[in-house]
Amino acid sequence: MLTRSDFYRGDGITLGRDVPVVMAAELPPKPGLNSRDGQARLIHDLASIELQAMELAVRTLYEFPDANPEFRKELADLALEESRHLKLCLRDLRDLGFDWGSWPAHLALWNAVSPEDSLLDRILVVHRYLEASGLDAGESILRRLVGVANKYVNRTVKTIVDEEVGHVAFGSRWYRRVAEELHIDPETDFRERMAVLVYTVPRRERLAMELRRQAGFTEYELEVLEAARAEYERRIGLN
Repeated sequence: MLTRSDFYRGDGITLGRDVPVVMAAELPPKPGLNSRDGQARLIHDLASIELQAMELAVRTLYEFPDANPEFRKELADLALEESRHLKLCLRDLRDLGFDWGSWPAHLALWNAVSPEDSLLDRILVVHRYLEASGLDAGESILRRLVGVANKYVNRTVKTIVDEEVGHVAFGSRWYRRVAEELHIDPETDFRERMAVLVYTVPRRERLAMELRRQAGFTEYELEVLEAARAEYERRIGLN
């Protein structure tokens, strides 16, 4: 049974790993996807992300025991799906001749949340920001995999991207439902939060508009997100 000590150490939160952990910016360069090394590195990175997604779902279940039972049941099912994605990645790694731990990993997703989060914070950050950004990245990866001969790697990435749409849709649905219960206008709240998140957890992938629409993003939300990113890039001198 999970106890507080599984997540907390003193004033901070820790997460055990059996592989070296580095900052995301410190990960080694990625080989091209036409090479076996490049395909394995891609799958290793995805395994790290799916592991953190599973852990974040369990963490939310632990930290919000009084959340709506329907929400908790759906989130538990989501955690199981993330674990299946992880298994797919580990299988492909082995088939490519590599192991978990062949490269270091980062904890950027885990570190993007806080024990001070409200349930609305957690839903938005994890499912409508981090996982939605995963849709953007996934669409880009699938384009880059066109022409790569390894059908198993292609199939694993496609499976993960397709099923992550449902995870983001879960977040879209419950974000609005919880906001309504709290008498918070979701459009205003979304706009204010995106203006901050693009700085605290910056993402550079091109927005996967159609995937995000399938996952419950409104046209207004997509416009807000595009505008927030453009303003961020202007301020840091990318434009």
